[in-house]
Amino acid sequence: MGVGKREQHFREGNGVFTSPENRYSDSEELAEYEKLSDQVKISEEALRADGFGENPFYHCFVAELLPAGREPQGPCLAVGYGLYYFIYSTWKGRSVYLEDIYVKPEYRGQGIGSKLIKKVAEAALERGCSQLRLAVLDWNERAMDLYKALGARDLTEAEGWHSFRFEEKAMRELAGK
Repeated sequence: MGVGKREQHFREGNGVFTSPENRYSDSEELAEYEKLSDQVKISEEALRADGFGENPFYHCFVAELLPAGREPQGPCLAVGYGLYYFIYSTWKGRSVYLEDIYVKPEYRGQGIGSKLIKKVAEAALERGCSQLRLAVLDWNERAMDLYKALGARDLTEAEGWHSFRFEEKAMRELAGK
C-alpha cells in the first residue's frame, strides 16, 4: 500500500518503545543514522521503565500512518517519533528539550518531522514553557535547514554556545563514588 493511501496520525505516548509494531529498534535506527551506534547503552526495558509511571523521565509523540478510512486505534505503522522532556532555564523559566526527532528514511520529506516538532511545541506551550531546545549534529544540514525554516535560532552561530556532557564515569569521579 503506498504512502499516499495512508493518513498521518500523531499519538502522544511512549508506545514507540513498547509495542511490537513500534519497537526499540527505532531508537537504534536513529543512532545508526547519526553514526553513533556505538553509544547506545540503554536497554529496551530501561526505556520502557523510564517512560511510564507517575513521573516519567520523558514523553513522546509517535507519528503513525493509518490505512484510508481507519480509526486511530489498534496497530498502526509507526514512521517516526519525537522524544522530549521538560527542563528549566534560570533566564527563561520552563522549557522543553527535544532529545530525539526521527522519521524513517522512506517517509522523510512529507512534513512528518515538522508536525512532530509542532506537536512538541504545543505540549510545551500547554505546560507554560517559553522555549524549545534541541541539538543537531554539525553534518546534518537538512535538519538544520528545517529547524531554521520553522523559526529556530542556531545558538552556536548566534551566541557561541557549545554543548558539553559529563558521562557516567566522570560523574562518579566528581561525586567521589
